[in-house]
Amino acid sequence: MATAAARRLWARPWARRLRVWAGVVAVSLTGVVVGTMLFAQSEIAVGPFRADMSISPSIEGGTEVDIPPLGSLHLDSHDGPIHLKVDLGSLDQGRTEALIDDPTAISAAGQSAVDDVTKGVLQLGLRALGAAIVCSLILSALIFRNIRRVASAGVLALVVTGGSLGLAVATIRPDSISEPRYEGLLVNAPAVVGDARRIADNYGRYADQLQELVSNVSRIYTTVSALPVFDPAGGTTRILHVSDLHLNPTSWGVIRTVVKQWDIDAVVDTGDIVDWGSSAETSYVNSIGQLGVPYVYVRGNHDSTAIQAAVARQTNAKVLDNDVVTINGLTIAGIGDPEFTPDKSEAPAANADDPGSSPLLRSGEELATTIRASKTKVGVALVHDPAMAPPLSGVVPLVLAGHLHKREVRTLDQPSPDPSASPAPSASAGTQAPLETRLLVEGSTGGAGLRGLENEEPTPLTMSVLYFDESQSLKAYDDIQLGGTGEQNVTMQRKVIGTDPEPTTNPSVFNGVTPGLTPNSAPPSR
Repeated sequence: MATAAARRLWARPWARRLRVWAGVVAVSLTGVVVGTMLFAQSEIAVGPFRADMSISPSIEGGTEVDIPPLGSLHLDSHDGPIHLKVDLGSLDQGRTEALIDDPTAISAAGQSAVDDVTKGVLQLGLRALGAAIVCSLILSALIFRNIRRVASAGVLALVVTGGSLGLAVATIRPDSISEPRYEGLLVNAPAVVGDARRIADNYGRYADQLQELVSNVSRIYTTVSALPVFDPAGGTTRILHVSDLHLNPTSWGVIRTVVKQWDIDAVVDTGDIVDWGSSAETSYVNSIGQLGVPYVYVRGNHDSTAIQAAVARQTNAKVLDNDVVTINGLTIAGIGDPEFTPDKSEAPAANADDPGSSPLLRSGEELATTIRASKTKVGVALVHDPAMAPPLSGVVPLVLAGHLHKREVRTLDQPSPDPSASPAPSASAGTQAPLETRLLVEGSTGGAGLRGLENEEPTPLTMSVLYFDESQSLKAYDDIQLGGTGEQNVTMQRKVIGTDPEPTTNPSVFNGVTPGLTPNSAPPSR
């Protein structure tokens, strides 16, 4: 009885119309969702980035910004059933090179970034609206084959999509960018770099000077070629020493410039090429292959074995981990940092009662043993932490290191006499003298990464060009330093080996900064 009554009720005209309109609504909403998911995507250029923007249905709304390899930011930017996703994972090589080659383009790119994003969001909204309407029309046409119902589905799609976009625009919260939720490696950002607003302010000041820095780099070589005292001979090997890049993408452009203008034979990297050693950071090292010269690398305490393997996959790279390699007549030995401590707050405490138990010293001893056993005379040893260098005293004439984020030059203390070790021959006939070992600690070629922006003055980008003669002896080195908030300068200082003290000859300074050592570089100690 009840079933028959329900059937009669269901067969009435108004019930039939209700079923039809329910079907139209369902088809229209399905078309909106399908069209938005499949076609509401847009690619825009923001500075050197190709940003992929997309819209998807969502109950909570909001915006997600993906920043590979660092992670993502989630912003409570708006309400409504629309979620905006921005992917900054693609770097346009042509636009990046244009920014580097044309300093004025950097300022122009910064000024147009907001306009680029606004234009991209508007285009994306129109694309989403069009895709939703078209998909609803097509889907309803396939199902109903009725012009009136197809038109109704299209109008409904317009109202739903347009209303959703309007609600998102009406509820925009610009202040949400100051309170993001971090995911991925960015979770560590507040602990590592401090207050995000202060860093943003400092970065803005630092970015304003970048066009001056890049412009000055291109002018260094002309001045260097005129420096007196040391004139590299035809058989000179030029090595570029870099260290502690810490994921700074700016470093690669500067390195390429120096490699080209100084006619560098090889680059040596004493570690901390990334920040956290995660697999997401491995893509950063791909720029090694674009340098065009051999790249010799030892692992730092921020570099995992995964990062070391990623470097080793570069065709021009040579990873040293208690190994020896010869490049252009210069034999180099190196060993990676034995400690993986990307978070120094969790670093193991040293045993002050037993210095010999230090894994750093043990690694230095291992490398010293490898150098003594080498059939080829070793001219340079690479370590990351200067604390690994003492066992190499008297074993090799030059040790290169990093880790400290500041320049340091000194002579290692002579080791205690070891009857099993053969002393190095002295220049004086008929006598033997212990081999003197010089330690050169590089600053941070990456300006300490994001950490370098935490202080009032960003950490400068530093690197050195080393000149070796055919006997693998260091004859001179050029210290190059870029940046420093308020200075807007590039400095180049040449130091010649064999003079006491080793003076700086004609330091080259640009943009009106007083010649000589900058506040961030200390005189070499001996």
